[in-house]
Amino acid sequence: MKKLLAFGLIVLSVLLAACERRAAAPRLEFKNTDLTGLPYAKDFALTDHNGKSRTLADFKGKVVVLFFGYTQCPDVCPTTMAEMSAAMKELGADAAQVQVLFVTVDPERDTRQLLSEYVPAFDQRFLGLYGTAEQTAAVGKEFKVFYAKVPGKTPGSYSMDHTAASYVFDKQGKIRLLARSGQGPAPLVHDLKLLLAQS
Repeated sequence: MKKLLAFGLIVLSVLLAACERRAAAPRLEFKNTDLTGLPYAKDFALTDHNGKSRTLADFKGKVVVLFFGYTQCPDVCPTTMAEMSAAMKELGADAAQVQVLFVTVDPERDTRQLLSEYVPAFDQRFLGLYGTAEQTAAVGKEFKVFYAKVPGKTPGSYSMDHTAASYVFDKQGKIRLLARSGQGPAPLVHDLKLLLAQS
């Protein structure tokens, strides 16, 4: 009985030590907003600009940067995509472990053909994603992304108001960050390196 009790105390002390180590583990010092443990933004079901059906699981093993925008956006979208392109260049060989996804919030105009020309122009590895109006709405709801038409002078000349930020997922497909647009590539590169260093 004493041996059993002693063994039990040893196991308990090992478990407690492991818990203490986990509790003491330093949090990663991200430059962008830490969303670790967020209960939404878990998945999507869309089609890429090559015509292939995609979900987040397709990119497991890579860090994923997901941006919502549209091809006729005059400022935020091209600026953000250019920042991501610069970030990929700064990552060098590590960029092979990062996947940038551009989700259109304008499925009415952003056809597969248009996305296939627009998105890879920033980096050949980037993928454009699109869906029906209903699929886009479902993804917008899951990710809590705002988007709305702003009427133009003609029916086809409308613009889109939309959330200007990117979601970043770790290699296991877990949501980790909200990256602000217009901050330059350096903060994103810093955070991507932290996530890439994790197993």
